[in-house]
Parts: sequence; C-alpha cells; structure tokens
Amino acid sequence: MRLTALLRVAAVGLLAVALLGGASRAVPWLASHRLAALCALGACAAGRPCTVGPAPQVHLVMPRRQALHTVFLIVLENHNWSSFAGNPAAPYLNHTLLPLASHATRYYNPPGLHPSLPNYLWLEAGSNCGVLDDGPPSSHPLATTQHLVTLMSYAGLSWRAYEEGIGGTTCPLTDQYPYAVRHDPFVYFEDITAHGDPHAATCIAHIRPYGALATDLRRNSVARYTFITPDLCDDGHDACSPLNDPIKQTDAWLARAVPPILRSAAYRRGGVLFITWDEGENGTDGPIGLLALSPAAKGRGYASAIPYTHSALLRTVQEILGVRPLLGDARHAPDLRALFRTFP
Repeated sequence: MRLTALLRVAAVGLLAVALLGGASRAVPWLASHRLAALCALGACAAGRPCTVGPAPQVHLVMPRRQALHTVFLIVLENHNWSSFAGNPAAPYLNHTLLPLASHATRYYNPPGLHPSLPNYLWLEAGSNCGVLDDGPPSSHPLATTQHLVTLMSYAGLSWRAYEEGIGGTTCPLTDQYPYAVRHDPFVYFEDITAHGDPHAATCIAHIRPYGALATDLRRNSVARYTFITPDLCDDGHDACSPLNDPIKQTDAWLARAVPPILRSAAYRRGGVLFITWDEGENGTDGPIGLLALSPAAKGRGYASAIPYTHSALLRTVQEILGVRPLLGDARHAPDLRALFRTFP
C-alpha cells in the first residue's frame, strides 16, 4: 500500500475514534459498540488478536447536578464490624476515620455467601457468577460481559484496580504471596484477560501495582472508579510480623493509605471513598463494616441502621457513575444514599 493510502486510512481511523469517544456519553448505541469499533479500526495491542465479546447494552444516566464523580473502594478481609468498632487495636479507624465518615451498622455480605472470591465477584457483577470457592481464574473463567468495569469501558468511563503485591508487567492470574488472586475479581473475566492470557493488554493497563496509586493521585490522573486491594498482611487476613495482629495491621495500613486519597484533588472535587470488608468472620455474614468518606457525605460519625449487602454498594457505585443497567441483585437492593447529604 502506498504511503498516501496509509495516511488516509490512519486519518479516517483517528477521526472515527475521536467521534466515537466524544459521542459515547450522548448516544447509548455508540457507547455500547465503542470498543468493537476500535477493534475494527485496528486499535489493539500489536501482534495480539483483537476480539470482542457480545457488546453489552449499556447507557449512561447523568443527573443534572452531580455532587459525586469519582469512586474509590478499599476491600478488606474477614472481620465483623464488632471486631473493629471501639477496639483499641484500631485507633486510626476509630478516632480518625469514624468521626469523619458516615457508616452502616447493619451491612452484611450476601446471605450465606462464602468464602472470599464469591463476594469479590458480587461487588463487580451483582452475583457470584456460580462460584462458591476460592479457585484461581483457570478454574473459573467467566465469559460474561455483564460486569461493572466492562460496562464502564463500553460507556467510555475509566477504571483502574490497584493490587498490592503485583509487578505490573503481566496480568496477575495466580497467587504470589502476599498477593492473593481470589481478592482480584477482574482477572476472572475473560474479556479483561483475553481468555487467560498473562500478556493481555487490557488487564495490564487496568490492573496496576498498588504503588502506582500514589503517583496517579499526585498527578490527578486517577480513574473514575478505583478499586484498591491490600495484600494478605495489610487486609487483615493473615497475622504478619512485626505486628502479628491482623486488626493492628489493617489499621496501620489504613493510616498510611487513606490520607493521600483524602488530600487528592479527585477526592476533594466530588470524590467518595468506600471502605468495606468482603465477608463476616468464621463463616458468619457479619454485620461487617461499611464506611463512606466524602465531601458530600453526612459524616461526623453518622450511622445508618438500614440493612445493606454488597448489592447496595454496587448499586450505589453504578448510580454515582451513571452506568446502567443495574447488575444482578443490585436491581433489587437499596442504595446507600442515607449516608450522604447530597446524592449522587
């Protein structure tokens, strides 16, 4: 092909990408087919197959006035709220975060849903996708495109997961202690991993080492949805030296991790930080903790006694981001608007 022809094709491709990107928010059909169009234009990783599953039907519902714009979510491990609330081993949570936050006193994992992985999947898809164990992605490859971050991608909204303990050069599909793949729900979905490819460009671009979050906060380049997973020592799952106390370890990690988020421009200008746990301890359903910190939250230690599950949190995230349709059980759950002065 001659140079002029190549330039013509490139120009048409760039124009189409720009038009699709700009139209995604306004035209639901274009939003739902944006990635397929980009693939047709050859906008894929060099040397890798460009395949897209069935385009999900997705549209954006944006309120006239939007107090909330950016969502941060931290997920911790296997403790009931009663283990943290008032516990002197968790001074940062009790004496700094709780006075700033709104929180729920009756927040549970979905009834009888254990162990960890099904709950992480529920936060992403509104269901456990039929998974009832902590097996790796190779045991549970999920073909569905009906999950939050894919709906966001098709709607032109940014997302990123920061996983403590990964290297960032490959898609983290297996355990590498203290990183636990079962606490990283995104790598179970084949549209993210290109059917389990450790070199999948989408996975590597969106699932980043936790250390990269500090740079993105400082540069004000965080995504609209940021999912944060501490490792097995920092999330309260294991007792690790030097503290050898899961609650103290979690509290110390929160004391390091939360202040940079609260200082960031993304948080101060319409951000919300949710902190929750994946499931109750010792096979119970909780109640587990759910904190909401935001300039738009009621804060000042406000407590809601409304019963909630992970479905309520997923619905709330979707409502803040304006992404529809509501996923799985989020369709039937209340949202968390009681924790806010202005919502969404």
